[in-house]
Amino acid sequence: MKWGTKYGPEYVNRLYAMVRRHLKGEFNFVCLTDRSEGIRDEVQCLPIPELTLPNGEPERGWKKLTTFEADLHGLRGTALFLDLDVVIVDDITPFFEVPGEFLIIHDWKRPWRITGNSSVYRFELGAHADVLQQFRENQAQTKADFRNEQAFLTAVLHEQGKVRYWEASWCASYKYHCIPFWPSSYWREPFIPAGARILIFHGVMNPPDALEGRTNGNWRHAKPAPWIAQHWRE
Repeated sequence: MKWGTKYGPEYVNRLYAMVRRHLKGEFNFVCLTDRSEGIRDEVQCLPIPELTLPNGEPERGWKKLTTFEADLHGLRGTALFLDLDVVIVDDITPFFEVPGEFLIIHDWKRPWRITGNSSVYRFELGAHADVLQQFRENQAQTKADFRNEQAFLTAVLHEQGKVRYWEASWCASYKYHCIPFWPSSYWREPFIPAGARILIFHGVMNPPDALEGRTNGNWRHAKPAPWIAQHWRE
C-alpha cells in the first residue's frame, strides 16, 4: 500500500524487483495506492478502499485493514502483504508454504504479548472481512482500546484461534537485529542475521538511511551499511 507522499514510486519498484528475484514461480504484484505515477508496468495499481477516518485523528496504519475487504477489487488467492520499506535478502517462497489461516511477525519488543508486527502478513483474500467490519462498526471504541491496526488485527484473529507467527529468524528488525550492540556499533558495520529473509524497518530509519548510516534520532548508533544497495535495487 502507498498513500500520500512519504514514499516515492521507487519504493514500489524496488519492492517488486526484490520479490521477482526472491520468489519462485509466477505471481501478481498489487499496489493499493492513491498515486500510481512512476510505478513500473509490472505492478497492478488499484485504489485503496474507502475507510473514513475523522479529521485530525492519527492514521496509525488503519488503512491496512482495507486489505481484508470481502471483495478486494475481485482479487482471489493467497496474499502476502509487505510494507513498502522492507528489504528482501533471501528466498520468500517459504512464506507461501507454511500452513495456517493467518500468519504475521511476532512483535520483537514485547514477545510476551500476542501482538504481531504487520510489516509482513499472509491471508486468503476475502477470508477475514469480519475484521474490517468490526472496525467500521466500532471505530471509536477500537481506537480507544488499541494503539494501532496491528494490535487490533492480531487481537481479533487470535481470539478466533487463527493467528500463527512466522519462523522467528525470517523477519529481522534492522534496529534490533542488524545493528551491533553498543559500543561496537561505532566500529562494526550492521549485518544480516542468520536465517533472515526480510529485513523490517520500523521507527525512524528506512533503507536509504541504513545505506548512509543516518539514524534520524534513533538511540542506536549505526555505521553505513553499503550492502543494502545489493538488495534494495531495481
